[in-house]
Amino acid sequence: MHVICIQQKGFDPYFNLAVEEYLLKNFAEDVFMLWRGERSIVVGKHQNALAEINHRYVAENKIKIARRISGGGTVFHDPGNLNFTFIKTVDRIDQVNFKVFTRPIVAVLEKLGLEAYTSGRNDLVMDGKKISGNAEHVYKKRVLHHGTLLFDSDLSQLRDALKVDLSRFKDKAVQSNRSEVGNIAAFLDQKMDIEAFSDFIFEGIRETYPENRVFQFSEEEVAAIQKLRDEKYATWDWIYGYSPKYKYSNQLEMRGQTISFSLDVVKGIINSIDFLGKISNEQAILLTNALLDTRHDYWELEQKLRKIEVGLAPIPVDKLLDSLV
Repeated sequence: MHVICIQQKGFDPYFNLAVEEYLLKNFAEDVFMLWRGERSIVVGKHQNALAEINHRYVAENKIKIARRISGGGTVFHDPGNLNFTFIKTVDRIDQVNFKVFTRPIVAVLEKLGLEAYTSGRNDLVMDGKKISGNAEHVYKKRVLHHGTLLFDSDLSQLRDALKVDLSRFKDKAVQSNRSEVGNIAAFLDQKMDIEAFSDFIFEGIRETYPENRVFQFSEEEVAAIQKLRDEKYATWDWIYGYSPKYKYSNQLEMRGQTISFSLDVVKGIINSIDFLGKISNEQAILLTNALLDTRHDYWELEQKLRKIEVGLAPIPVDKLLDSLV
């Protein structure tokens, strides 16, 4: 079977994730694709998006949040990270194996004098540092396998963007395994920029397929992918609303007093609220009426709290907001 090979040029994470689904569900050929994304955090299909990110840091630094259709943990994308995608039709689902797809990547890296290996956690490691996270999704008899290749990413921003207090969340969502990460560029004997690295990987993988062709989408296909991007991948309902239901608990320290609260969140919407501590019945009712049936989202909560700020005095709205998300 022919393998179509794509070196995707756009940096929009929502569009590129839509490309993967479109290829998986609308093509019969096997696929190999390389792509890069602007600064973004991509959570796994079954994860609680809010529990995986440093919400305030991400917002202040304009880092996008996206959700993919595969399981697994959260990964960080920026222009210094290269993503690879394999899509393959299999005879039996039991043929699905992470090593089938990571082995060709490892072989191409070896040609650069790099020794990568698996740690047993669906990742690739160099000298004890994670350089690639991988995940899979099965649709009928087609397997989507994708992974990251940290080449020259901003690792400090990666760490800050994913720094969260998981003790605030109680749910059954898949949680990410935090690992020490490293950049591939640091292991190279000779300097190479990410464009040259991408070309090297692309040509190296192409050589492993006797029958391959470089592929570009038609205008009609681009329009269909854009529609999927706009109606699914870029929507709040998919990114946050798809999260499993969870309970969020925290407390606000104020002038020696403590206000504790607990939120039940279903499909990203605050379903119920409980308060305990130095808060009057009137304030508790005011907060409940304002926040119930509201998205558990920093900016939406801020709009609601600003409207009732006078009635909440002396509770500081800025600190209350920071403790609610």
